[in-house]
Amino acid sequence: MEIHLQGIGHRYDALTVLEDVTLTVQEGETLALIGPSGCGKSTLLGILGGLLQPGSGRVTVDGTVPADCLNPLTYVFQDFALLPWRSVADNVSLALEHHALSAGERRERIAEVLRRTGLGDFAGAYPRQLSGGMRQRVGIARALAVRPAVLLMDEPLSALDAQTRDLLMEDFLDLWVRERTTAVYVTHNLGEALRLADRVAVLSRRPGRLREIVPLTIPQAERGTPAAQTELARLHDHLWTLIKDEARSAEREMADA
Repeated sequence: MEIHLQGIGHRYDALTVLEDVTLTVQEGETLALIGPSGCGKSTLLGILGGLLQPGSGRVTVDGTVPADCLNPLTYVFQDFALLPWRSVADNVSLALEHHALSAGERRERIAEVLRRTGLGDFAGAYPRQLSGGMRQRVGIARALAVRPAVLLMDEPLSALDAQTRDLLMEDFLDLWVRERTTAVYVTHNLGEALRLADRVAVLSRRPGRLREIVPLTIPQAERGTPAAQTELARLHDHLWTLIKDEARSAEREMADA
């Protein structure tokens, strides 16, 4: 599936948060959204996923939803949102319970996503028994259980420590390189964007406008190699140059508020 945003604008009462955003999320790509705090990244993700109606502009979708897809647009949030009284398997099952699946089909999907996310040995564990990284894996497994056409991720690693974040980034890369799941990934972390994305869309300070789309030509599987580091450092500097001054202004504005 491809998603097309055309002239998207949005307001919260008198506050304009997005203005004239036009871009396409291409099938099979990972598109990272970055920009200063308060620039409307999460609002744009909500519009992409249909949680919010844009104040202006329109969203259109091209392509066919796979036959086994139960929820074409599926979110993974920063908050793991696990039910503490449910086991890992039962938390994943929650995403399937209102769909017309047999008990056997549900068990098969749960076992598959637990295996893919490295949770096969933790099916009977409860959230309190898991680390933060493992709990986020459960959230990802729950999203994958519906076999989404597009995965929408709102800073899914920001609550984790640096080591756990790096491990989960490698897991994301393994998943996306193998399956080419279309994904939109909102982050403040330029390193995450450069490690995971095929393209990086940079939004300006509020009201968020599309400043630039930066393509990454180095295959994701090669970005951890020494040969890639010079180019990734150059791209990091370029992205930081695009948002640095506006990020400082946004920070001062939030402090004054």
